[in-house]
Amino acid sequence: MKTIDELLAEGVSGKRVFVRADLNVPLDGTTITDDGRIRAVLPTVKALAGAGARVVVASHLGRPKGAPDPAFSLAPAAARLGELLGAGVAFATDTVGESARATVTGLGDGDVAVLENLRFNAGETSKDDAERGAFADQLASLADLYVGDGFGAVHRKHASVYDLPARLPHAAGYLITAEVAVLRKLTEDVKRPYAVVLGGAKVSDKLAVIDSLLGKADRLLIGGGMAYTFLKAQGHEVGTSLLQEDQVPVVKEYLERAAKNGVELVLPVDVVAAAEFPDLTTKAPAEHSTVDADAIPADREGLDIGPKTRELYASRIADAATVFWNGPLGVFEHPDFAGGTRSIAQALVDSTAFTVVGGGDSAAAVRTLGFDENAFGHISTGGGASLEYLEGKTLPGLAALED
Repeated sequence: MKTIDELLAEGVSGKRVFVRADLNVPLDGTTITDDGRIRAVLPTVKALAGAGARVVVASHLGRPKGAPDPAFSLAPAAARLGELLGAGVAFATDTVGESARATVTGLGDGDVAVLENLRFNAGETSKDDAERGAFADQLASLADLYVGDGFGAVHRKHASVYDLPARLPHAAGYLITAEVAVLRKLTEDVKRPYAVVLGGAKVSDKLAVIDSLLGKADRLLIGGGMAYTFLKAQGHEVGTSLLQEDQVPVVKEYLERAAKNGVELVLPVDVVAAAEFPDLTTKAPAEHSTVDADAIPADREGLDIGPKTRELYASRIADAATVFWNGPLGVFEHPDFAGGTRSIAQALVDSTAFTVVGGGDSAAAVRTLGFDENAFGHISTGGGASLEYLEGKTLPGLAALED
């Protein structure tokens, strides 16, 4: 795919460059609680603006229903982008309407603007090619060039991700270029041993990637809510822990295949359990105890991996040459159940391996728990996109940039 450096070499001064970013940041009201995705697009925006382009940044945020919703406005993200750039950033209060046209028209060379949430227009996410294409036509009228840099959205066949690049000369931004380079290290000529840590709530969200990794990874370390379906598949009772009973047969097959393929599939040997889910608003201390993973009481719920499991997993990471981690190992948002996730992050920091934190909640956990992002080989901005790449799927947003 064409890179932004090639685009810059051709000259962008005075040209309107549409940058599809991923500014889908978590908000507490209008306060951004993690600006990692905004910081991730800074190199691309700075390079374009510095070269005299008129930069039009666009993104989605949340899941509005195809119509304006103040709760999902990108105004806070636009303000934060301006702070990080140290320059004024214009904000259009619509996507392709009067405000957008006037805002883009008012840009001078080196100026930056942000459009309102693309998902305020139903055409962005429509499954109808014609409706999606019509919206892409309207977006294309605002720009001369297209730069894709919203890695967190490249697995979506959306108008601004998939259809718009076909309507404008296009290139990949610095973030997408970096993300793809990292993912290739996880799929092509991988340095071994290759350890993968998978957490998160539902095993159904990770079935496809587990299926793929059973033929590629040397070790799979399973934690989070999804671990209890694996424990159930081994014949253990899991109390009131999160369980997807309908996935037990599939998980049993994966356990058998891992053994057959020589893949070490490691499950918790102890868990931190509680009688009820903790209050994540007040984060008040919660009564809890550590129990063996094969002896979870009927009235208790596993909410984190225990200390023995933390040591076990750290030992499986310590001598690995490549480590990919996606998904927290417990309810990291509460201090009583953050120890497992913290231990995995620390194991990656202590490792000499090439380490990749696979976006989503894992990336948020790293920042929430106070780790230096530079201590990891790479922190992805797209959890879903990363997983689908590892599954071997064709990602629409990347395919659109490759022609």
